[in-house]
Amino acid sequence: MKVAFVLFDGMTTLDFIGFYDAVTRLRILQAELSWAFCSDKPQITDDKGLKLQMDEVLPDLSGYDVVFVPGGMATRQLRFDEAFVAWLQTAANAPYKVSVCTGALLLGAAGFLAGKTATTNSSAYDLLEPYCGQVSRERYVQDGHIFTGGGVSASIDLGLFFVERLYGSSAARQIQAMMDYPYYTAAIE
Repeated sequence: MKVAFVLFDGMTTLDFIGFYDAVTRLRILQAELSWAFCSDKPQITDDKGLKLQMDEVLPDLSGYDVVFVPGGMATRQLRFDEAFVAWLQTAANAPYKVSVCTGALLLGAAGFLAGKTATTNSSAYDLLEPYCGQVSRERYVQDGHIFTGGGVSASIDLGLFFVERLYGSSAARQIQAMMDYPYYTAAIE
């Protein structure tokens, strides 16, 4: 599985890092996994000033199995950035699209949430409505091959849920134990 982490200036790092930590631990379980940090520039700065170096600048996202988009206040404007949204649309053929928090606004702006049930940070439910079929108030939602998570710390839960859906409950429980994270309740028994 090849994952593109789509990062951008002003993102909220916890939106990204919870999912990243859960999913990349699959390597410890001997799963075939690779990933790249992707953006529209070589380096981004998060909403608190943390600078992150990218692996890829504007790659064709169709070459990835999973395209992940975090949130942050910056998404409220970035969803209107035609060049950024056009780049995100190169993920149209990627099998899985995932967002946490207001990253759902970016998936929506790219057209990936049309007719789907999705969630986001509770402060942005009204902003998400025009992009999807139904806004859910759940912590994480799967609608087909689209996975969306609520606000910030839901990133960890969404990561474990994603692992569980693709690799089974045993893998999710093992990663949950590695993370010493007691709050996730397995969806598959």
